[in-house]
Amino acid sequence: MTVHESVGSDAETKTGSSDGSSGATGLVPDKSTGSARDLREAKSSQKVDVLFKSATVAAGASIVALIGLIAVVLVLQAIPSIMEDQVNFFTSSEWNTTDPQNMRFGILDLLKVTVLSSIFALLLAVPVSIGIATFLVQYAPPRLSRTLSAVIDLLAAVPSIIYGMWGLIVLGPWITPLAIWLNENLSWIFFFGDGNVSISGGGTIFTAGIVLAIMILPIITSMARETIRQTPSLHQEAALALGATKWEKIRMTCFPYAKSGMVAGAMLALGRALGETVAVLIILRAASTPSTLSLFDGGFTFASKIASGSAEFNHPLPTGAYIAAGLVLFILTFIVNFIARTVSGGKVNG
Repeated sequence: MTVHESVGSDAETKTGSSDGSSGATGLVPDKSTGSARDLREAKSSQKVDVLFKSATVAAGASIVALIGLIAVVLVLQAIPSIMEDQVNFFTSSEWNTTDPQNMRFGILDLLKVTVLSSIFALLLAVPVSIGIATFLVQYAPPRLSRTLSAVIDLLAAVPSIIYGMWGLIVLGPWITPLAIWLNENLSWIFFFGDGNVSISGGGTIFTAGIVLAIMILPIITSMARETIRQTPSLHQEAALALGATKWEKIRMTCFPYAKSGMVAGAMLALGRALGETVAVLIILRAASTPSTLSLFDGGFTFASKIASGSAEFNHPLPTGAYIAAGLVLFILTFIVNFIARTVSGGKVNG
């Protein structure tokens, strides 16, 4: 190769390299254009965030407004009937609303039966639910735990009328001997004293409470199971490293960590029991005398009384009497659920 060819080749190479560099440089985007596009995208994203926040705030506010409107309507509908009531609404056990000109109704008996049946159900359901949750998380193999968890959760899907029919036809007669034994041997405790209905047949708070306990068991079990499962593994391992047995590990680490979740689940279940209608209406036998605070009483809860009196919803004053009872139940369940959310919120924030 001659000197001239070598020089020409080098010149071409440099030229091509220069052209390639300039071409590559030409592919680099303009910084000002990219910044403007990024700014537009950021503004668009901010608009979407603002719209989404507004939508979520509106959704939350609509629920609060709906609850407020329900309360207002209940109050407005109940006040005229309460004004025409011939007895004390809070301290009377009488309920006679058939004559709009002589309204005599009170919620004392309804309150006793509602609270007693719900508390009895809660006392039965809480220990069993916590025991089931502890077994599913700490002792059962994973496959068995998943299967049993699904079966327990399915209890919440059973219709109330099925529970009511089962309680009246199957459970009531089956536990009657136990109820009679409790009444004969523990009647010195007023909870097991003579009630205002016959024990035979099982149409008492005793039967209704057991059925309610079964109905609320999935709620408590679910929340207890999840909170026990979330106990930090380091805490559990530390307890075992210090020589604790498995039960001591559960008692010292899992239960304290899951306590607020268990309490929240119990309160939510209590709210569910307070508002149960069909099952209690089917099981409880009507009583002609006021409640004696015995588990062998009959009568009505707030919800079952409202359901049983639907035939009277053809006149404003009798209807308002039942709405007044519904207002008390609304306030009662609202307080219970507020306590549950407060306890659950404290657990999350902690």
